[in-house]
This record gives sequence, C-alpha cells and structure tokens, in this order.
Amino acid sequence: MSYLEKIVNSAIAKLLDEDLWVNIGEIILKIIVVLVIASIVIKIGRAAIRNIFRVRSKSPLRISERRENTLQKLLENIITYVVYFVALITILSLLTIDVKGLLAGAGIVGLAVGFGAQSLVRDIISGFFIIFEDQFSVGDYVGIGKYVGTVEEIGLRTTKIKSWTGELHILPNGRITEVTNYSIHNSLAVVDINIPYDGNIEKAEKVIEELLPNMSNKYEEIVSLPELLGVQQLGTSDIMLRVVAETKPMYHWYIARMLRKEIKLALDANGIKAPFPKLVMYSRNEDADLYNHRVHRGE
Repeated sequence: MSYLEKIVNSAIAKLLDEDLWVNIGEIILKIIVVLVIASIVIKIGRAAIRNIFRVRSKSPLRISERRENTLQKLLENIITYVVYFVALITILSLLTIDVKGLLAGAGIVGLAVGFGAQSLVRDIISGFFIIFEDQFSVGDYVGIGKYVGTVEEIGLRTTKIKSWTGELHILPNGRITEVTNYSIHNSLAVVDINIPYDGNIEKAEKVIEELLPNMSNKYEEIVSLPELLGVQQLGTSDIMLRVVAETKPMYHWYIARMLRKEIKLALDANGIKAPFPKLVMYSRNEDADLYNHRVHRGE
C-alpha cells in the first residue's frame, strides 16, 4: 500500500468515526445554546433598562426626557456589545481555541494597531464628551455641518441624524466640531402681513391686536403673548406688518402657519383685503399717433 493510500484511508477512517461526529454535534448544539442565551439576555437587559427609565420618569428626581432617551439608547447598545463579546469568547472556547493566548496576543497587536486607529479612538472620546456635556440628545433637532435633522441615536462612535425628508445621516463623532441645537431654547415665530397702500393701516393694526391675545389660549405651543411690532417694510405696492410669537422649541413653523390663517380670516371679516399687483398698459403706437396729429396741426 502506497503512502498516499495510507493517508486517504486514515482520513476516511476519521470521517467515519462516530465519536467525531458526536463531538461536532455537541459543539454545534452548544454554540446554538450560547447564541440563544445571548439573545435572551440582551432582550431581558433592554427591557430592564426601559423599565428603570419608565420608573424614573415618575420620580421627582428625574433628569430631562431628552437626556433619558439618550442614556437609554446608549445603555442598550453597551449591553448588546458586552453580551455578544462574552458569547464570542465562549464560542471560541468551545472550539478549543486558546482564548487566553488570543487575548494576550490581541493586546500586543491592539497596541500596534492603535496607532493606526486614531480616528476610532477620537470618535469614541468625542462621543463620550457629547453625552457627558449633553451637547445634544436623542430627539433634538440639530444642525451639524451641512446636515440638519432629528437625532435618532447617539453611540460612542457615531451619531445618526434623520432629515425631515427621511434620509438617515450617520456621522462619526470625531468629525462633529460645530453643532447648532434648535431644541433647547424656545423658538420665535415670525409672520409678515402685507396690507395695500389704499387700505386702512390703523384698522388693520387694531384688528390684529384684538386677535393676538386669544392666540395664547387657543394654541398651547405659544409661550408668551404674540406681539405686533408694527410696519416692517414699505414695498412697491403694499405695506408689511410684522407679528412675532415665542413658542416652545421647534413649534415656530406650526404657530406661524396658524397665525397667518387666523390673521387672514380676521382681516377678511373686517373688509381688509390682501394686496394684489397692478398692471399698467403702455402703448407706444398711441403716443406715435398723438405726435403725428400734433405735427399735422402745427403744434
């Protein structure tokens, strides 16, 4: 029997060994059990975190809602990472891989790779300071660079922003250098109303001033009494009046639309119409005929 035949026969004998397949089956079954347990632990952990924050929402010592949403998302992500890391180590141990030696080697390799992964380290450090300093939170409407939208998630490495048209922007935390947060302080709704020159400006101002006090009671998003500032601009065919109202954060667009509607209805009810462009027709042929007529008469 040749050497090659001995190797083939030995391999076939090992493959036909029942103990080998029993061991492989046991390992696969154990791996499945580990993954199932990891999935259950993650679900239980996330549910526990949600319940903890739900209880804190009824406590007088609670932090702001936006802050709680951010911390809840972050803790859920951390639990997921930790559980999957432990599951990975357990699976490697089941495959008879020396985990201790692997971790020791990974420490040395990680030190070398760390110099080339400075951006990753910068992202994590920046993410920590974003959360620690409460620069913005989940649910805030922010502007970061050229992206403007609602913060969907803040992680240790990336931040997810959803624009109002539905696009989801994923930004590395290390590249976030300037942030405009529109959700912290109250907003200001600015409404301009155009009145024609032949309209009664004093009457229009009186109608608007009588209407504005009712707006605070009608719309709870208005924080303070809306104010008529007066004449803002003298246009070519109309006069612009400006009304401002302080609103809750990010409600200025909604309140501005409602104010325009209410003011328009009030002005119409008092006979004050909106301005419209006036068109003046000028005919050069008529001027030429008039000139020829005068020349013919000797004028």
